[in-house]
Amino acid sequence: MRPAILNPLFAEIQSLEGVGPALVRQLARLKIGRVIDLLWHLPVMAIERVVTDRLDESLVGRPVVATLTAVSHEEGYGRRPLRVMARDGGGTVIELVWFGQTGAWARRLMPIGEAKTVSGKLDRFGMSLRMSHPDVLAPGQAARLPLREPVYGLTEGLTNRRLAGVVTAALKRLPALGEWVEPSVMTARGWPAWADALRAAHAMEGGEAVRARLAYDEILANQLALLLVRRDTRMRRGRALVGDGRLRDMLAARLPFSLTAAQARVGEEIAGDMAQATPMLRLLQGDVGSGKTLVALMAMLRAVEAGAQACLLAPTEILARQHADTLARMLGDMPVRLAVLTGRDKGRGRKELLSALAAGEVDILVGTHAIFQDEVVYHDLALVVVDEQHRFGVAQRLMLTAKARTHPHLLAMTATPIPRTLELTNFGEMDASRIDELPPGRQPIETRVMGPERFEALVEGLARHVAGGGQAYWVCPLVSGSEEGDEAAAEGRAAFLRGALGDDRVGLVHGRMKPAAKDAVMAEFAAGRLSVLVATTVIEVGVDVPNATLMVVEAAERFGLAQLHQLRGRVGRGPGKSVCVLLRGDELSETARARLALMRETNDGFRIAEADLKLRGSGEILGTRQSGDAALRLADAEQVAQLVGMAHDDARLLLDRDGGLEGPRGAAARVLLYLFERDAGVALLRSG
Repeated sequence: MRPAILNPLFAEIQSLEGVGPALVRQLARLKIGRVIDLLWHLPVMAIERVVTDRLDESLVGRPVVATLTAVSHEEGYGRRPLRVMARDGGGTVIELVWFGQTGAWARRLMPIGEAKTVSGKLDRFGMSLRMSHPDVLAPGQAARLPLREPVYGLTEGLTNRRLAGVVTAALKRLPALGEWVEPSVMTARGWPAWADALRAAHAMEGGEAVRARLAYDEILANQLALLLVRRDTRMRRGRALVGDGRLRDMLAARLPFSLTAAQARVGEEIAGDMAQATPMLRLLQGDVGSGKTLVALMAMLRAVEAGAQACLLAPTEILARQHADTLARMLGDMPVRLAVLTGRDKGRGRKELLSALAAGEVDILVGTHAIFQDEVVYHDLALVVVDEQHRFGVAQRLMLTAKARTHPHLLAMTATPIPRTLELTNFGEMDASRIDELPPGRQPIETRVMGPERFEALVEGLARHVAGGGQAYWVCPLVSGSEEGDEAAAEGRAAFLRGALGDDRVGLVHGRMKPAAKDAVMAEFAAGRLSVLVATTVIEVGVDVPNATLMVVEAAERFGLAQLHQLRGRVGRGPGKSVCVLLRGDELSETARARLALMRETNDGFRIAEADLKLRGSGEILGTRQSGDAALRLADAEQVAQLVGMAHDDARLLLDRDGGLEGPRGAAARVLLYLFERDAGVALLRSG
């Protein structure tokens, strides 16, 4: 239960004085519905006003407060603005302009010959100094005008002054809270207390130390929650899974190749975890094509050998069915009962499958979220494998574990390489393994960057590729050209390529299609009945067509590095040489140029992920906000990189040395978890 001291912060925004229905609607567009949301909505910059009685070139582009005397008025009409010529204290003439105002208004506000205080941004217009729509301040108002004014992110109809007034009211509710940061860290960094830091941040004062303090609080809350999940899992009763090796030996004998050294090493790490009664929590990272599925299957066979069940959870139906097909090919006629369950399965077939699962007649179940619905009952679930796990939040990862008699082992896999800092930030409760080498014989994919002038040559090359029996992907950033009037859109590109190659050779898939229609086109392509698949990034993960050896990414500068790497990984899955063509636009930013150069230079996903973190930040590498997890609202990617290691160590120190959440500092840390709403995942785990 949330501590009562925090209740005023979690009250609805309309509880603040002067906040009515219209303002509530405006704030809702900024995702501000509670007082705490408003407090986390920090200013993005500050206006620094210069007070002067003499204006010159050095002040152009800056907000100024100046004493000016009007010398002439020029009436506005039609599209011509009202113009007032005025002099400053040094005799320099300034042009003041207002659209939609009258001479009578000007004569009342700025009578000729009378000194007035004017506030606005000084610009140059031709040879003249000009201020557009400046404020003419009433007597005494100038003294109250802040020289430093924070500027907030706004929405239509909401002024900065109005929002700042509401923030001031919210700041009055800040309670005095105990200190959760290790005292030595506070001293070494020169950080203020939490409430002081928040006040200073909204005033745009205190510099980097203030923002770093608030970012650290958020990162610490995140690390603490993840370590609590880990500790709670470790304290639960699990079961040791050893197995007799018979199924794994049968699988090894069927394989036309040996495991790589990296696969063998990671397999031993997983086996060591599963041999313990303490439930495994392990993140398995491996680049596209590194053989994660085989390692996961070996782990699942270990569970089956021990008389238990395993399940594999995939984020999409396409990926679930593809995993089931891959596992079925690997297993062949081995005595392992494999089944697949997705949301599309209905009626009698679904009923029979659920009955077999509950009776222990299914050894390995593959599926989507459907496999942890209420009516799905396992006979003896002991291992949960989650694929592309960054697409599931902590809460969803843990829901499945409630299906087991004892807490199951959890193996989470991802082909999206994750930098070390993001491992800690998002998966700090897990041990991490990396498969950092590709199987022998797998050829590196050749990456070429082409400009728009090579488009016709590219299409001719595609026609030759298709005529020779090859298949290709063509990826576009948009679905339709109505978005920004864009040519790089999947629907238009598919129509063009059908005209060039033939209607029956080109398929189209995108996110607006119904799943069944999308799957039907993918199946046609996988069966070889389509030569070219035009798509958006719906094919980013999991599509496996060995005969497809050409990938074209159009408008490649619009994609992030991690996304480009995932798309490139759709080819290079067969014995033939594969090529990825990054078709760029005419105008490239420095960042886009760096991205494309790195893609051409390396196939190393981990190197690409580290570069992507520097170029873009954590959110885009991991996809959008993880389902069920709170996003970081205060800490940016650079702060995460700098502070997450320290926060991880501090959280571990708090739990191991300082008495956990029951010690003196722990009481403050408990408040921290509620403050940043990191309590939900821990509570869910404890109830599960």
